[in-house]
Amino acid sequence: MWPADIEQKAREIVTDLTARNLKLATAESCTGGLIAGALTEVAGSSLVVDRGFVTYSNDAKIQMLGIELATLAAHGAVSRETAVEMARGAVSHSGADIAVAVTGVAGPGGGSLEKPVGLVYFAAASRNGATLHKEMRYGDIGRDVVRMSAVRTAFELLEAISHQA
Repeated sequence: MWPADIEQKAREIVTDLTARNLKLATAESCTGGLIAGALTEVAGSSLVVDRGFVTYSNDAKIQMLGIELATLAAHGAVSRETAVEMARGAVSHSGADIAVAVTGVAGPGGGSLEKPVGLVYFAAASRNGATLHKEMRYGDIGRDVVRMSAVRTAFELLEAISHQA
């Protein structure tokens, strides 16, 4: 179902977090649950995955993750600021030790000069307050490719934040 590298990385994350007794949450917009889906494909992932938030709309981001309306008004849904609030919100609205968040423009439409198709913001947060963020500009390479690339990048951030938890 998943590309081999994503399956392998998901297994590694689940194995590592299980050994370290850490739980995670995801907060996803443009990936629509793909990160959580890839992780829960792994047998035993219930020991690690606390929950996934698919917050495609701004209302969902506000209601489920506590994103500030002012953040969305000032920076938009596709922004570093929103991604960071999504990650922090996923931790605070769950039993997870760490969380990863993603928001972006997967395409084929919806882009602008300021926020082109393929622009994706990521953030990861831990319950102890550590936060990481990353911006990727994948380009207009196709919706499926942008989304799978975003899963890979999200896994990198999950691994990085887990070592700060």
